[in-house]
Amino acid sequence: MYRNVEKKSFNLKTLLEILLISTRLGLTSFGGPAAHLGYFRNEYIEKRKWLDDRSYADLVALCQFLPGPASSQVGIAIGMLRGGILGGVISWIGFTLPSVAALVLFAYFYQTFHLDGAGWIHGLKIVAVAVVAQAVVGMGQKLTPDLPRITIAVISAIFLLVWPTAFGQIVLIIASGIAGVILYKKAETPDVPSLHVSISRKIGLTAWGLFFSLLIILPLLRQVIENELFALFDIFYRVGSIVFGGGHVVLPLLEREVVPTSLISAEAFLAGYGAAQAVPGPLFTFAAYLGAMINSWQGALIAVLAIFFPSFLLIIGALPFWNTVRSHPRVQSALLGVNAAVVGILLAALYNPVFTSAVKTPVDFSLALAAFTLLVYWKLPPWAVVLAAAGAGSLFL
Repeated sequence: MYRNVEKKSFNLKTLLEILLISTRLGLTSFGGPAAHLGYFRNEYIEKRKWLDDRSYADLVALCQFLPGPASSQVGIAIGMLRGGILGGVISWIGFTLPSVAALVLFAYFYQTFHLDGAGWIHGLKIVAVAVVAQAVVGMGQKLTPDLPRITIAVISAIFLLVWPTAFGQIVLIIASGIAGVILYKKAETPDVPSLHVSISRKIGLTAWGLFFSLLIILPLLRQVIENELFALFDIFYRVGSIVFGGGHVVLPLLEREVVPTSLISAEAFLAGYGAAQAVPGPLFTFAAYLGAMINSWQGALIAVLAIFFPSFLLIIGALPFWNTVRSHPRVQSALLGVNAAVVGILLAALYNPVFTSAVKTPVDFSLALAAFTLLVYWKLPPWAVVLAAAGAGSLFL
């Protein structure tokens, strides 16, 4: 019998258990969102039997549907099922804190030693090309298996390259969902398993209300509140609220918010993104690096809290209603179109800003090609390829 799904009383021992397990995962979960889900299944389902496989699969489906970092949201949701909302918070802290600390330290190191022209920093920028290309290939194979979805992905990439704005991405996601409903309205829909949750629908509706209220109010208040930390909260909350597809897809949105406004240079942005590949845990902790570069540790704290806060609100709001919603055929059809658009968004990001900012010479392209080969065909872990690229950058660039 599985031990927690509807557990009502939570104690300090339970919360400490969640913290210890999630911290261990935060220290060892290399390889990106797909790998994280594998680590979670091994730890929470195989070893500890906190959920059964069907409930876990249902939870993953929910988090794939919502905007935000899917693997982090799965960890938050499991924490909530095990230890209530506080359990979700503790699970998030354990999983994200190691990579947040590492990236803040890297930001201080970058600024202290003025690394803009360093060869190993350029190597980090180049390895980002390989990592994003690998994500495009992997996600494309799973999310665009037929001609209509390939077409949606290509049109999405062209659209974002021509109209590279955050608002454009929102329009694109909505249009792709509509296309999915039209193209796949007659597709067979599978039976969905039931997920037992203890969060009431009243709390869920409150969370949804707060989510949308902040999304509307923060940009308005920013016009009258001239404070850099408030502006950072608005930027990162908004990005965390509208990113579909997880970690890598956050890259173009963040770049368009902080680079054109001169909050951070394009070179420093990509150097941090490359460094983020070398640490375990969620890629959304890249926000900690950006916040630290912009406004020291206070900026890092605000950026991390802001970019993950929508995930908490969305999980709390969605869990009580997900069984009903995801069984609806039109929702499943829309999701097919949205997932195809995600591939296109990532493809556009691969060209601009990743490729155009990092690859300037034949040597740059050669290093990117070698890193891609090591990732895709040699199956080396991303952190090892990042370290190898940084070393090669020191020697040859």
